[in-house]
Amino acid sequence: MSEQLAVRTETVDALKVSVFKDRGALGTAAGMDVAAKIKELLSRKAGIRMIFAAAPSQNELLEQLAQDKEIDWSRITAFHMDEYIGLPNDAPQKFSRFLCERLFDKVKPGAVHLIDSSNTIDGECSRYGGLLQEAPIDIVCLGIGENGHIAFNDPPVADFNDPLAIKAVELDDACRQQQVNDGCFPTFEAVPTHALTLTIPALLSGAHLYCSVPGPTKRNAVNRTLNGPVSTECPSTSLRNHPDCTLYVDYDSYGIS
Repeated sequence: MSEQLAVRTETVDALKVSVFKDRGALGTAAGMDVAAKIKELLSRKAGIRMIFAAAPSQNELLEQLAQDKEIDWSRITAFHMDEYIGLPNDAPQKFSRFLCERLFDKVKPGAVHLIDSSNTIDGECSRYGGLLQEAPIDIVCLGIGENGHIAFNDPPVADFNDPLAIKAVELDDACRQQQVNDGCFPTFEAVPTHALTLTIPALLSGAHLYCSVPGPTKRNAVNRTLNGPVSTECPSTSLRNHPDCTLYVDYDSYGIS
């Protein structure tokens, strides 16, 4: 469906790439594709399980999903992929709050499983990992960070063969600076130093991945994702080995002036 709006498409290894003029067209197309896949899966399954990223790059996709009245959200179980450690429960920067405000509170999924970073780290990793592994994941909506991270798998902690489903990580400086660049925190020092994140194998276990990456600050990460070696030096290169992942980019992130 997105090919109708795309100005260019290509394939890099197994990764499908769709290029759009701007982030609005990108988000609309990605949202339409995700919605179509949801409806297709629900036409032959009793329910599906989805993982969502919480980031400004996802705004247009989430808006598109929220306004689609044909999706039966009561048959969807929703997860998210990362959460800061150390923020108060009512902090506006919490990723759980971001997704509740922009999607979950609007569409009321049948079940929403939020990462509780106020729990003990071991306890929460055990609890949330258990929920994730109860059944296969059908759809993952994700982005790519400026340093090539997916979720909070920054290069120093990324592991393509991670045995865990979720783990605690220390955020690298590039990742923390991105949170300031995105307008989520006023200063670098205000950004938490640690987070809980789904691991790369947990994310790639999803049957269908939709990766939305708009904006000029992501141009280097997109270039490395498409043209660099598949390596934890740029964790998003792992997407090139997934059997059904589409990368949505705009002129700014793809590098068309």
